[in-house]
Amino acid sequence: MKRILDRYIFREIAMTWLGVTMVLLMILLTNQFARVLGDVAKGKLPKNAAFDVIGLSAAQYLTVLVPIGLFLAVMMALGRLYRDSEMPAMMACRVGPSGVYRPLMWLLVPLALTVAWLSIVGTPTALTKIDRISAEARREADLGSIEPGRFTTFGPNQAVVYGESVTSDGVMENVFLQRRTDEDVVEVVVAKRGEQRESDDPDTRMLVLHEGRRYEGIPGTASFRVVEFVEHGIPYRLPSLAPPTPRPRAMTFASLWRSDAPEHIAERQWRMSVPISTVLLALLAVPLARSRPREGRYGRIAIGLLVFIIYFNLLSAAKAWTEEASISPAIGLWWVHGCMGLLTLTLLTVQNGWHRRVFR
Repeated sequence: MKRILDRYIFREIAMTWLGVTMVLLMILLTNQFARVLGDVAKGKLPKNAAFDVIGLSAAQYLTVLVPIGLFLAVMMALGRLYRDSEMPAMMACRVGPSGVYRPLMWLLVPLALTVAWLSIVGTPTALTKIDRISAEARREADLGSIEPGRFTTFGPNQAVVYGESVTSDGVMENVFLQRRTDEDVVEVVVAKRGEQRESDDPDTRMLVLHEGRRYEGIPGTASFRVVEFVEHGIPYRLPSLAPPTPRPRAMTFASLWRSDAPEHIAERQWRMSVPISTVLLALLAVPLARSRPREGRYGRIAIGLLVFIIYFNLLSAAKAWTEEASISPAIGLWWVHGCMGLLTLTLLTVQNGWHRRVFR
């Protein structure tokens, strides 16, 4: 009989978790999809990388969605069992907390291990790949990404380029270009046509303008130079593909472990906190879901969401305090998990009358 009840409870929780997680993931990915399409339209991302970025974003979202999805799934599934008087019937058959936690562990253990991998390895790798795709998109940007009739920043020096129209082969017509050099000299170029050409240096490209005039000088002074030209080449450096100093979120766990910087310690503890919070939330959901037979199925969901919000806000605050060295790294984020574990133990003790046995 226990095996039948275990499979029944496991199926209820697993199916509810799958539905909740998929709905939340679709909502977030829809928003991300709109943002990625906007970046593709602006030329910030290549078209063939759009789905790669969305897939990598999904890996980041799952790090947060799996804990909250499992927490809500346990509360909703057990809430239905309490509402339909199925759980009281199981309790009459001597099914206690262990009879609920046993099938829950079948789902909790693999999910906790998956979230641990996503938090420690998957998310940093995804962030690194997204940064790499963005750098390659900026490097490969050409005149075809400039929208006709609009002012657009172009190149690493943030030159402003305007083209009245752009032909199918990438030649701009009626071009305006303005840029500022390191010596605060402003250059303004007006030309009939403009195109991009490769150079001998793979890290440099040429913007070649035809039949125009160039104005060069320092604003606020009368010292300006005007040059008319038939063909004028303006070199510009492409963004480097060399990986910059990684931000803490994109660093490998091994690098974080070797560092004693407060922000690295906070990030290391945060990654370890994600699987811990998954376990604690799932354990807490069981006593929180307990309700009277005639109480609504979603009566406890509001309380559960409030607990979840307080929990993750405290984790975020503890991470910020650790980054600022306001609290000791030995305390770090662990005190928040300790409070959540104590709350879970207290609810289980009160609901199951364990405290009466201790006092007796």
